[in-house]
Amino acid sequence: MASLQVLTVLDQPLVSPPPATVSDTSLPLTFFDIFYLRAPPIHFLFFYHLPVSTIQFTDTIVPNLKHSLSITLQHFFPYASNLIVFLDRTRKQEIRYVEGDSVKVTFAECNLDFHDLTGYHPRDCDKFYHLIPLLGGCSKISNYVKIPVFSLQATIFPNCGISIGMSIHHCLVDATTQFSFLKAWTSIARCGTDESFLANGTFPIYERLVKYSELDEIYLKRAKLEAFNKDYQLPKLSGPTDKVRATFVLTRTFINQLKKSVSNKLPTLPYVSTFTVACAYTWCCLAKSLNVDRQAFAIPLDCRTRMDPPIPAAYFGNCIWGCEVIAKTTLFTDQEGFITAAKLIGENLHKMLTDKDGMVKDKLPLEVMLSDRIPTAIISIAGTPKLKLYDIDFGWGKPKKLERISMDYGASISIDAGKESDQDLEIGVCLTATQIQDFVRVFNLGLEPYI
Repeated sequence: MASLQVLTVLDQPLVSPPPATVSDTSLPLTFFDIFYLRAPPIHFLFFYHLPVSTIQFTDTIVPNLKHSLSITLQHFFPYASNLIVFLDRTRKQEIRYVEGDSVKVTFAECNLDFHDLTGYHPRDCDKFYHLIPLLGGCSKISNYVKIPVFSLQATIFPNCGISIGMSIHHCLVDATTQFSFLKAWTSIARCGTDESFLANGTFPIYERLVKYSELDEIYLKRAKLEAFNKDYQLPKLSGPTDKVRATFVLTRTFINQLKKSVSNKLPTLPYVSTFTVACAYTWCCLAKSLNVDRQAFAIPLDCRTRMDPPIPAAYFGNCIWGCEVIAKTTLFTDQEGFITAAKLIGENLHKMLTDKDGMVKDKLPLEVMLSDRIPTAIISIAGTPKLKLYDIDFGWGKPKKLERISMDYGASISIDAGKESDQDLEIGVCLTATQIQDFVRVFNLGLEPYI
């Protein structure tokens, strides 16, 4: 067995769909996918309270995870595929599956403090990097580069719990498709077969329904295909780092107070939602924590129902775009900061959501759209409270904690439905120790600075 400082690798099998259940298939990338061609991977971590020994883990849990994953891959075969990046523009980039393709799965034992990792307090970011798998190496073949798109790691904390870590190339899926995969896998893991999923699940739609060839070409040029040479490697997280991560809870009661405050001061604001006020409040807290002059706040929107014509919810792939709000940081640091942020976010969301053509016509690269007002920092949001990730149950009960480790690549936050109540919101942040102290101080003041 190979040993690391805090991790012992128990096994590293390759898991494929059952033999002869999936035909060789290629899915061309759309501009929604191409946008993420050189983006860092997505890293999820689910922690589960499960006080079992390492022997129990390897004898019962590991076989079930491998078996259920294999069956799930029969229905979600792109997860076992590879991203094919052609080095010229004569062929479209694609997700390609051929018989025998597989997912690399790592099973490991960890001696870190499970209760510390699953807390809400500030914790060192690099502790979590042991629990997320690498996607695997890229390989140059003839006129293209082959890149793995998915890997998994299940880690036992003896007599405490289990973590399920996953790394995903963002070209493969967005949050909606990933949630569908997780719901299918956990259903099969609980039942032992795919009978329940076949009867009640949502099957992915693989037809490429997003067809905008001009935008495909624009984003291919932006991707700089020449960078995908024989030495190309995917970005990865590694320590040591000075960053810490923490999670904050906005209760339904406080959210309602935020909405009431906005409605009282801006009675004509067309878009005052839970998500709007949560973003506005978090943005203000960050503005007082980050020493930057101008910020862009990027809010992801699922475009499926907003395309013309609409795209089915089960569409497999990426179909999200960002609503960007740019402003000087000083606007959010005074008494009217929260209301100003809510106004800017609400107006921009309303404009984008009510313009049926806007979901496509404005999809130029961000650096082009912002060329005359480049922000000092871009704060992006990972996650959405519409997807109840605390419902992801392998048969061990709801997760004890969810962490989005890919936040560590840049200035981003996460927003998810709460664990204790899906009417609450969990806000995840990744900052330096000094910045997190400022964030905690401002966050805990509530509405007091804005009254």
